[in-house]
Amino acid sequence: MNQPINQSTTSLVQELQTLRDFVRWALTNFNSHHLYYGHGTDNAWDEALHLVLGSLHLPWDSDDRLLDARLTQLEREKLLELIRRRCEDRTPLPYLLGESWFAGLSFKVDARVLIPRSPIAELIQDGFAPWFNEDEAPARILDLCTGSGCIGIACAYAFPTAHVTLSDVSEDALMVASENISHHHLSDRVVSTSSDLFAALGGETFDLIVSNPPYVDLRDLSLMPEEYHQEPELALAAGDDGLDLVRIILAQARKHLNEGGVLVVEVGNSETHLEALFPQVPFLWVEFESNASGVFVLTAEQLDEFQADFDAACKP
Repeated sequence: MNQPINQSTTSLVQELQTLRDFVRWALTNFNSHHLYYGHGTDNAWDEALHLVLGSLHLPWDSDDRLLDARLTQLEREKLLELIRRRCEDRTPLPYLLGESWFAGLSFKVDARVLIPRSPIAELIQDGFAPWFNEDEAPARILDLCTGSGCIGIACAYAFPTAHVTLSDVSEDALMVASENISHHHLSDRVVSTSSDLFAALGGETFDLIVSNPPYVDLRDLSLMPEEYHQEPELALAAGDDGLDLVRIILAQARKHLNEGGVLVVEVGNSETHLEALFPQVPFLWVEFESNASGVFVLTAEQLDEFQADFDAACKP
């Protein structure tokens, strides 16, 4: 059982003076509390460095000489509280900092939204090649189940002439997405809308639909580390096989996809469930340089070909 950080705050504020002191203190406590890393870092050292530097608005790759800089008392008290919350409450680092990075861009995040970590970032940075290029760029893009808005906003950067719709059923998430639209000064090309999947989108159509919907099955949800249970369950859980929303997306996407359009969906570990459900469908599973998996691509023509199968899977 993890032990609380029980040395008095007053004593620690006096003993820990420099950035280096706090990185070391954080590292010791992270290791002793056996934290899980998966929201931007994958080890205790990087987590400690990012927490200490990030909370003081310093870049993580700052000159090493800066580590010997002394901190003010208010800064020391703030850092001690963040380290305590990371260890004892298991609060993920991006929530502590109020910021996460995705596709090389900074996004505001808090407990109202899933922390950005989708491998779709790699597709965005590659301009969704080979389906699109500079000469044939998507004019309209839909980020379905947008959360923080990171996927759609990153798409707006990748395609500077595209108009992007960020859609989510969660009003809380849409508030964060709207903040990120303003943060990136993209209100002229990016809009947010409240919709339960496609329900409120009417007859709108798009050249590219990208979605990172809830897809965690019951078994995986029960086994996830505590850090993931700090995120909204609405953004994670999707029924026994993780495909509750994906079935609907597959059945309804074609009505909102233009001729020649492309559907990109992340399903994570539920990839095996999806292939078992639709063995006849030639899902193209994206191969990522990061070795991530669980993202498929289907064209409008493929959605047409298997529409009857997708419709049947949605029937009671």
